[in-house]
Amino acid sequence: QVQLVESGGGLVQTGGSLRLSCLASGRTSSMYEMGWFRQAPGKEREFVAAISWNAYSTDYADSVKGRFAISRDNAKNTAYLQMNSLKPEDTAVYYCAVKGSGIIRSLLLHRAAHEYDYWGQGTQVTVSS
Repeated sequence: QVQLVESGGGLVQTGGSLRLSCLASGRTSSMYEMGWFRQAPGKEREFVAAISWNAYSTDYADSVKGRFAISRDNAKNTAYLQMNSLKPEDTAVYYCAVKGSGIIRSLLLHRAAHEYDYWGQGTQVTVSS
């Protein structure tokens, strides 16, 4: 079992930056990919970014590419999402997720939410115009 706790959300002005953190419990999380998703009011949850177990592979949604950066520190069981040049359309609840099944230590990344087995409670990010 893996438990995830996100932090770092808040209110920021357009053009500002935030760094989200996701602390994972359980050693197995370090052997699987981690992802960030977001859900705005009235919209479906959408993929933001993913990172392989060893950080060799990353993937980003087109809407955040060049502005957001995903990273992880397995020694701290923590994943990060650095968000720069924030826009009002980035406003959403951001969720961290871990794929806790399938091939371990894989470089293959997934964008579909159903591929991930464990989810955090989410952290609110609000970007004011």
